[in-house]
Amino acid sequence: MVIGSIKILREEVKEVSNDIKEIKIRHGLSKHTEIKWTKVSPSKLSFYIDLLNYFFDNPLLSFRAIIIQDKDKLSHDAFDQTHDDWYYKMYYLMLRNIINENDTHIYIDIKDTNSNEKVIKLQRYICNSLLDFDRRKITKMQHIRSEESQVLQLVDLLIGALSYENRGLSTSETKMKLVKHIQKRTGLSLKRKTGYGQSKFNLFTFQPK
Repeated sequence: MVIGSIKILREEVKEVSNDIKEIKIRHGLSKHTEIKWTKVSPSKLSFYIDLLNYFFDNPLLSFRAIIIQDKDKLSHDAFDQTHDDWYYKMYYLMLRNIINENDTHIYIDIKDTNSNEKVIKLQRYICNSLLDFDRRKITKMQHIRSEESQVLQLVDLLIGALSYENRGLSTSETKMKLVKHIQKRTGLSLKRKTGYGQSKFNLFTFQPK
């Protein structure tokens, strides 16, 4: 399981979104085409390579992800927690080092019909963990549909590649090429954590006990 995010200044979102739309159009796609790892196909390899290069060449964007290894070994009862409690903890670990001192907005991809309730609980959990009881650090946290956000779609591509590599899959030559391209651009195996100083592409691993 992989949870990831892209950090970007709020005033730069529109520029980056327009850039991604232009990449889509340049490759003969509609600007409304949704970028999803599950939709990666051989005919669009150059499109996805361009997207990855755009991310790595753009100083406005940075990525952080937590890789949960051997999720089947989780034992919630031993730690007196529910699966949702654990999920919020993982989100906190993923986000804690990239939250600004004040006025951070966080947008989360909708996953199910209970998303709104989960987002409310997640914001409460993270704010409490950061001792941000007045919610000055995280002033907004809400779910949105990935088709509404070019940046969120780019996140999906990156975490999809991480998950693919960490699951040891090799069913798609195109996806394997994208993984290798990320490895080349980062100099990382994508299976181990990085140091805190690795801000462009930062990885954290969690191993259940």
